[in-house]
Amino acid sequence: MDQLLDQIRSCNICEKELPLGPRPVVQASAKSELLIIGQAPGSRVHKSGITWDDPSGDRLREWLRVDKETFYDANKIAIVPMGFCYPGKGHSGDNPPRPECAPTWHDLLLNEMPSIQLTLLIGQYAQRYYLKEVRSLAGHKTLTERVKNADKAPSHLFPLPHPSPRNQIWLKKNPWFEEETLPLLRNKLAMLKI
Repeated sequence: MDQLLDQIRSCNICEKELPLGPRPVVQASAKSELLIIGQAPGSRVHKSGITWDDPSGDRLREWLRVDKETFYDANKIAIVPMGFCYPGKGHSGDNPPRPECAPTWHDLLLNEMPSIQLTLLIGQYAQRYYLKEVRSLAGHKTLTERVKNADKAPSHLFPLPHPSPRNQIWLKKNPWFEEETLPLLRNKLAMLKI
């Protein structure tokens, strides 16, 4: 695992496409039981090199009801974004994650993490990649539909919206998320040793 993480952290496959250059951010251990797959680091995370080191991370930890010490314990929680480096600014937020990362690195990482019990799929990119062949969610094309039907996903996968402050309007429009989905998630987390 250490050698693989070193390879990922020195990756420069899409260097020419990255406005701030490569700085892959990842957290993983063979002992991790919870896997969080998000989008890509923001500019603040690019600077710090620490996953979810921003207001989105604060909200995510609140959703999970875990403190920073637990969250940043790789032996408990693995954090593997769809794109490992900051992709730059787009018209309405950051650009999508670079498409090279997940096909290059995810299977290699997942093979090194046999203890994963639950995977959180945060945002549309992770959900499209990992739920594309899940029949129980086949008719649910939007992020909102997938999250609302999280109970129909395979028991080891759990779709979530991005916890970004930019999603405040989505959270207000969908009160069922805090009333129904978060309690379901927390019940699943209670079964893990984190």
